[in-house]
Amino acid sequence: MKAIGYNQAGPITAAEALIEFDAETPELRPRDLLVEIRGISVNPVDVKVRSKVTPENGTKVIGYDAAGVVQQVGSDVSKFQLGDEVFYAGDITRPGTNSELHAVDERIVGKKPKSLGFGEAAGFPLTSITAWELLFESLGVQEGGGKGDSLLIIGGAGGVGSILIQLAKKLTELTVIATASRPETVEWVQKMGADYVINHRQSLTDQVKDLGLEPSYVASLNATDKHFSAIIELIKPRGHVALIDDPETLDIMSGKPKALSFSWEFMFARSMYHTEDMEKQHELLNRVSELIDDGTLISTVTNNLGKISAETLKNAHAQQESGRVIGKNVLEGF
Repeated sequence: MKAIGYNQAGPITAAEALIEFDAETPELRPRDLLVEIRGISVNPVDVKVRSKVTPENGTKVIGYDAAGVVQQVGSDVSKFQLGDEVFYAGDITRPGTNSELHAVDERIVGKKPKSLGFGEAAGFPLTSITAWELLFESLGVQEGGGKGDSLLIIGGAGGVGSILIQLAKKLTELTVIATASRPETVEWVQKMGADYVINHRQSLTDQVKDLGLEPSYVASLNATDKHFSAIIELIKPRGHVALIDDPETLDIMSGKPKALSFSWEFMFARSMYHTEDMEKQHELLNRVSELIDDGTLISTVTNNLGKISAETLKNAHAQQESGRVIGKNVLEGF
């Protein structure tokens, strides 16, 4: 089968940063589906792995979002059958989705939204799982809850922020403050439903205080180290901070006087460790699919970059590295 991967970690500008090659069809584990890939998307994790993780055994295939059609099922599969259209975010410990065929555990797979094509559907899984787990599990907000409280989202225009804003506005009563710094990202964040938009290139402390709000929750999606002192100053005592980025160091002791809680959201944790509740990702993806089909959630895809190839993937990685992607970029069909 055709696959796209890399042999040497490094910059996307390298001649062979991503290459097309022939790979073996995956062997299925008992709970696996073999999926014909019809759509993929690119996330910050793709860039981090490709640029920093040196392959140990041959060419490494990455890619953590996909939509496609089930072609084969493992011996213990019970949730899907041949021909089902699915979407999912994969498992960081296994070969990725940048291939014609891909093996994935059914417990982290959902039924593709009927209202979306494969490319657009592939833009949802990783960001939806991350945003859902962050809001309802890490921060502990209840569906329908949050009245009188506010959520500050740092980095509102990216893939996770775009979904997180929608989930908070559609499924809770939280007031949502989101950050954006360019006219086009401000417009996007407003489209996603944020109540207030502030500029993360200016003082967060002054802007939030001017709103007269004291957030109970902060979702820091990027540049946490840069904004950490402002987060500590702004958040309500006994508040909760959840983050997804990789700051080199944080002085979380500064949160002790306010008795703050801190969480890291990492959507691959369940599949990495085969947790007892791994199936929750199957359930939440099915719920997200329903919310898309009934119009509660709107698409966060802003660009379809064309047919999946080494060159189009290089373009997608380069755009992701620029830090200027709004929503999600996707590719469709081998």
